[in-house]
Amino acid sequence: MNDLLFGVDPEEVSVPALVWAADEADRRRLRLRLLVAVPPVHDRLRYDALGHRTALRIRAESALADVEELVRRLHGTLTTTSELVDGAPATVLLARAAAADLVVVGSRRLGRAAELFSENSVVVPLAARAPCPVVVVRAPEHTEVHPPTLVVGVDGSEQSQEAVAFAVREASLREARLRAVWVWPRPVLAREDTEAGLAERRRLLAEAVAGWTERYPDTDIDRSVVRGHPVEQLGLAARESLALVVGRTGRGGYTGMRLGSTVHGLLHHAACPVIIVPSGAPDLRGDHPRSRAERTPPVKPSRPPQG
Repeated sequence: MNDLLFGVDPEEVSVPALVWAADEADRRRLRLRLLVAVPPVHDRLRYDALGHRTALRIRAESALADVEELVRRLHGTLTTTSELVDGAPATVLLARAAAADLVVVGSRRLGRAAELFSENSVVVPLAARAPCPVVVVRAPEHTEVHPPTLVVGVDGSEQSQEAVAFAVREASLREARLRAVWVWPRPVLAREDTEAGLAERRRLLAEAVAGWTERYPDTDIDRSVVRGHPVEQLGLAARESLALVVGRTGRGGYTGMRLGSTVHGLLHHAACPVIIVPSGAPDLRGDHPRSRAERTPPVKPSRPPQG
């Protein structure tokens, strides 16, 4: 059985993230793997280190027990495993993510600098490096809104194609509508803002989702091209959504650059769970009959013209 990995934060267990993870594991018929890491003790006198480490371990064990009990109440028949590991949380989760179909974590809502450079940082390193999709639950999904909707960001890149593939399957599993959004940044020069440019992006967006509409006829896919900053506009589009799906677009460099500025911004501002899909992520087909399509549609959009 494949795994959905949930990272337990012993400092502050995210109930919305745990609920999301348990529901998704049940929906996809995956085993829910609960993992808590006890970080190393630094900058303490030798006689104090043992006591501090013991306290950390007791707190971790207590958090894991609480999470196990909540999962039993939510989904009594869900297959689960639990693990307590010594090591830096981000490092441990990354190592386990190699064998997972999906990783779910909550967010401590640290500042941008803390997320990048502090030893408590988990979300950004994990989202930037994990080989499978990572779900960051900063705010609960909006299940009370009808029809239920997922939003996916599209920009014509290979990474956004991966995001579309994941988002269509997820929408089908949830019997939700999918809204595909292409954000066109406002040009520096007004003469570059043309009807021809808008028409071209609408064409490329239609191509990006065309193959999926035939494969998932039960899923309503809405398309829109909007002007503005990607973080602002995608966050606005997803403000009442079940989740926002984006591709991991960063290139090389330090962790934040690997993640990409748009995704990094959405992790701090989106008002719903954010799902980051890397290139080459494994198929998440599960056993749902509507999720057994090909990985990518036959039509692959080209890059829009510059300017």
